[in-house]
Amino acid sequence: MIDNPTPCTSLEVPIALVEAVQRARRIAVLTGAGMSAESGIPTFRDALSGLWSTFNPHDLATREGFVRDPALVWGWYEARREGVARAQPNAGHCALSELAARQGLENLTIVTQNVDDLHERAGSRDVIHLHGSLFAPRCLDCGHPASTQGMGLPTASPRAEDGAQPPPRCSVCGGPVRPGVVWFGEELPQTEWNLACERTSRADLLLVVGTSGLVYPAAGLPDLAMRAGAAVWDINPDASATTGRNTWCSTAATGLPALVARCLGPAA
Repeated sequence: MIDNPTPCTSLEVPIALVEAVQRARRIAVLTGAGMSAESGIPTFRDALSGLWSTFNPHDLATREGFVRDPALVWGWYEARREGVARAQPNAGHCALSELAARQGLENLTIVTQNVDDLHERAGSRDVIHLHGSLFAPRCLDCGHPASTQGMGLPTASPRAEDGAQPPPRCSVCGGPVRPGVVWFGEELPQTEWNLACERTSRADLLLVVGTSGLVYPAAGLPDLAMRAGAAVWDINPDASATTGRNTWCSTAATGLPALVARCLGPAA
């Protein structure tokens, strides 16, 4: 590993990164908001614009906020879901899927902090959602998964002028259906977190793509990988966010396709 890496600001892929990918038998990839930014998916705070700019983020992303005004919160998350449904996977999403398929890496695992479904739509199969998914709503009261029929498309039901939209009711207990994301003050889903730790600690290489490394506990996964002996590489346009680790300054949609092409050669 490189103790004091020199960030690359061009499409030139660091040879040490290429060699790490080619040596690895198991690869884990930790992705954050930067992974989907080039698909037009805003971060949580970026999405607080226009109609929603007058609301406190904590009012839209806490259990207490949902209980206080379920129509407001559900309407805001429906707007986010519709935006994701209209977006398309970018070249970075597709490159990760290609890396797994062409190199036969059955153990290439994507651990994502994103609540979109772009990894899956790009063809990746082993995806762990640490912060839940906009496409996995559940009952607030009993936790029963709600139907996702029709959730791949924008809803046809109208919203009020303030964006509010009453949530559906649970088919089991009649309680309000909540967005399937992890809100402030909530723990990560234990099954997903345990699996992420297990896959990360077994990996030979961890790629950290498009995340600031500030949100815990996910931000602790690179340290877990390094303690287990894995090489860790950050692919991020902001080198200051990943000081002290191997870093290649590139965006996901630019860097990942270049990396895969360098490692595997052109597709047949």
